[in-house]
Formats: sequence, C-alpha cells, structure tokens
Amino acid sequence: MAQNRRDFIKKAGLGIGLFTILPREVMGKLNGNTNYVAPSDQLTRGIIGVGGIGRSKYHFMSDEKCRLVAVCDVDQNHLNLALEKGKKQFGTNLQPYHDWRDLVHDPNVDIVHIATPPHWHGIMAVEAARSGKDIFCEKPMTRTIGESQKILKAVHDYGRMFRLDTWFRFKDTFYGLGTTVEPLKKLVDSGLLGWPLTVRISGATGFAWKFFWTGKENLVPQPIPKELDYDMWLGPAPYKPYNPHRVHQTFRGYWDYDSGGLGDMGQHYIDPVQYILGKDDTFPVKVEVDAPQQHSDAVGTWRSITYTYEDGCKIILEGEGFESKGKVPYIEGPKGKVYKGFECTIPNVMDVLSELPDPAPRHTDFLECVKNRQHFALDEIIGHHSCTVVNIGAAALRLGRTLHFDPKTERFIGDDAANLLINQPMRAPWADYMKL
Repeated sequence: MAQNRRDFIKKAGLGIGLFTILPREVMGKLNGNTNYVAPSDQLTRGIIGVGGIGRSKYHFMSDEKCRLVAVCDVDQNHLNLALEKGKKQFGTNLQPYHDWRDLVHDPNVDIVHIATPPHWHGIMAVEAARSGKDIFCEKPMTRTIGESQKILKAVHDYGRMFRLDTWFRFKDTFYGLGTTVEPLKKLVDSGLLGWPLTVRISGATGFAWKFFWTGKENLVPQPIPKELDYDMWLGPAPYKPYNPHRVHQTFRGYWDYDSGGLGDMGQHYIDPVQYILGKDDTFPVKVEVDAPQQHSDAVGTWRSITYTYEDGCKIILEGEGFESKGKVPYIEGPKGKVYKGFECTIPNVMDVLSELPDPAPRHTDFLECVKNRQHFALDEIIGHHSCTVVNIGAAALRLGRTLHFDPKTERFIGDDAANLLINQPMRAPWADYMKL
C-alpha cells in the first residue's frame, strides 16, 4: 500500500542526523519566497466531479494553503478538460481518476471535494470519512434524509471535518435584501419583530426558483456516448435507459438524482433561515404543498411549499405564479416586517441594531478548521438539519400531500409511503458502502 506523505515525513524525522529541521522563515529565504509553506503544512485536495461546479473558478484552484492534486470524473471529456486546465493554470500534472474510490483512497489527498450529482453524496462522504479524509461537499448535502443521517454518524465515528458548500449564513448578501445575515439575526434575536415569524422566499425578495430544472416524461433511449461510463454515473440510482437529459446539466429534473429547483437551490436559501430563526437543532413539524401531481420519474413545478415549526414559525417557498405578486415582506412578525433592501417597519432600525450585541463568532475558514480540528460554521450537524428541511419538502411534493414530521425521531407521522422515502433502495454493490 502506498505510504502516506505525512507518515513518511514523520517516520523520516525519527532518524537522528538524517535531516536538519529548518524554521519556515529560513526555508523561505533559501527558496526566495517569504511566504514559504512547508510541504507538511500544506493541505491537499481532490475533486470528484469536474463537469460543472468542480471545474469552476471558485473551486478549481491551488494556493499555498491547499494544493489541488487529483481529479475524478466518469466522463472522459470532463476529465481531460480538468487535466488541461490544471496544467495550464497550475503548471502541474493532476492525478486523474475514473473511479472515485481510487481518489478517496489516495494517501496524498487530505480533503475530498464532492461535486457530483446529489445521489452520490452520501456514499462518497461516508467512504471518505471511513478512509480518514476530511470532506467538502456541494449542496444539497444529500437527496434523502437517511443518507445525511449516515454522514452524521460516519463523520462522528471517524473524527473527520465536514463542510457543506453554501455560504449565505455567514457571508454575502442574499435575497436581494442588501445585507448579510448578521443584522437580520440580531433583529430576530432582539424580539422587535415579535413571535412567531413568517419568512417568505420568493422572486419578490430577489430569488427566482429554477422552475426549469424539471424532467421530461417518456424519454426515448439513446446510445451511450463512448466517453461516458453511464453505469458508474448512475451508481446507486435505479437503472434507467440512457438519454442525455438524464445526465450532466439537466439531471436535477429527475427524482432518482435530485428534486429539481428545490434540491438545487433549496438548501442555499433555507439554511440561513434556520440560523436566523434559531432552528439549527430542529425541524419543521408540518409541510404543505400546492403543486400539480408529480410524475413518478420527472420532477415538475410547484406553486408553494409551506413549512411550519412547533412554535408557529413558518417558511414559505413561493414558486410558480408568485413572480409578479408585488411587494411582500421577507420576514413578518406581529410587531414588524422586513422587505427587500432591508426596508423595515421598525423606525431607525439600524440605529437600534447598532446598540445590540453581535451574534456569536463562527469558524468560517474550512482549511483552518481542518488544521485545528474545529467544527466549521456549516458542518455535518447543521447541514443535516437544513438539508432535511429540503428533503421533507421533496417528500411532500413527490407524494402530493401534507406531511407531519417528528423532529425527535426524524420520521413522518402516520405516513408509511413518506417514511419509505427516508431510506431509498440502492443498486448493488453501493448499499454496502453505507453500512456503519
């Protein structure tokens, strides 16, 4: 078995007289680089899935803190493009992999970045944790409730660090409100808006759901392109004949791999609301849907999805038909409202907020979290909660009815069909990778 880079360094260091250990600043001067980072201090990363976000400018990068060393894809064209980009952008040869397991087990990879379709996230994250890797996972965390429960257990059992890649809870403006999350969090915590609160996520507040992440019914089977390993692309998903609309940029329109616009963007926008409302440790108790009957294979559109928490707080996702509704509040309570642009019915709200304490600090540098073994601001625990909110909605949408959920057992109440969606069957041999 290949020897781990860090293990080699540690063992070599035991040989007295073999090496002279020099301080970083001395090595920097010898190399003409005052920002020198010792190889043993530089983290390494491998990306699984380089057809879209994995090859974007936000993630396809190397620097002195973390070096990209490996890429994996089941589409040879995607893999070739990533290798060419690595050579041009970094001047180095990245290690290519066709089978994601080879990347996960590569001893030279510290962090596994999962940028595949969501039906792979659970299996890959669990195996990465089992292999001693830290994990950077794209949203949604998983496409089922049971899969994110397994990630929780694996990350805990194997002592790994986990980051979910959605950032609105700790940076960037969102919802067209012209503010980061902190002032909203302070306002809600102050009680000035009253309680319970209703949060509306709609086009009127700067967010347009991707309604066209929908599937097509009665797809005609087509020949599989020679560059694509379609069986490996499907992985744990049920076998369906190949059609280009099932894979790559349009896969989100099929229940086997995601849940349309809800799965694609839902966690981006629900996660910060969980934080604002102080719901990071719980779930809604009811979800209601207003939508056409969904197809068994292809995801369709919907008009609204309404989540209700035990204390009466609500999150309302406003979809098709709400685009021109006009001025609606983003957050509404019995004592006040907040609109787009952080327009608030409370007089001099910014002056009031300036006198209030800031929210507790959070760890938002994942590389530092990996080095110091500190939980990231959006770790597997918080990620599981906001992803489960998405998946509760997906279950209600798929079944076309109101569902009641028990936050303690994480099961649907009195609905066997809904509970079957928590842990969905997987094709062999992939279910074995989820056994813990």
